[in-house]
This record gives sequence, structure tokens and C-alpha cells, in this order.
Amino acid sequence: MKILIVDDSRFTQLTTAKLLKNQIGDVEIFFANDGEEGFKKYKEFNPDYVFVDLLMPNVSGQQLIKLIKEYDKDSNIFVISADVQKNVREEIESYGVIQFINKPFTDEKVKLVTKIIKGDTYA
Repeated sequence: MKILIVDDSRFTQLTTAKLLKNQIGDVEIFFANDGEEGFKKYKEFNPDYVFVDLLMPNVSGQQLIKLIKEYDKDSNIFVISADVQKNVREEIESYGVIQFINKPFTDEKVKLVTKIIKGDTYA
């Protein structure tokens, strides 16, 4: 399984990757620091899942989600962000993301994500 993590915080990238690897196991993880790099890496690596922060320089997470969905309507995107404004959240969810997760990404939250990825449940 291939996962792309798009976040401008290296700490968040590494923490998210560690939590996912601990739960999922055999996974190949790629990183991008902003939406522009994230879209390039999405096209290059064709990941099974993408984890996107909303607040990033250059191309925001919200713009990235639009770009990915226009490029691949069947893409699987999780949003992990501290930005929880209701109108932003509703707009993001209207793009067809799998789940909107509030930061911080914890063991409990990664277990939910793992269940969704493995097809056991939808939150």
C-alpha cells in the first residue's frame, strides 16, 4: 500500500507516518511539503491514500484536494488539520474526502483510519 502525506510540518509528517506504519504495517510512505509538491507526487506515485493538511504555503490543502479530485475522482483522501471552521469543513467534505480528522493525529484516530482503510467501518 502506498500513502502520501502532505503537510508543511516535518514533525507532523514523521509522526503521522510512524502511527500509520505501527497500525498498518507493510506500507510505502511518500512526503510532500505543500500542495504543489503534493500534486506532483500524487501523479508520480499514484498512492492508495493521501493525508492532507489544509494550512500550507503555495498551494493549500483545500486547493490540493480539488486538484487531485479533478485528476482522479476515485482518489482516497483523509484530511488531518487543526482548521475546524464549520464552513471550511463542510466545503472540504463536499469534495468527497473519506474523513476529516482534527489534529493531533493520535493512536485512537489512527485506529479509526486503519479500520476505514481495511474496510471494516465508515465513520
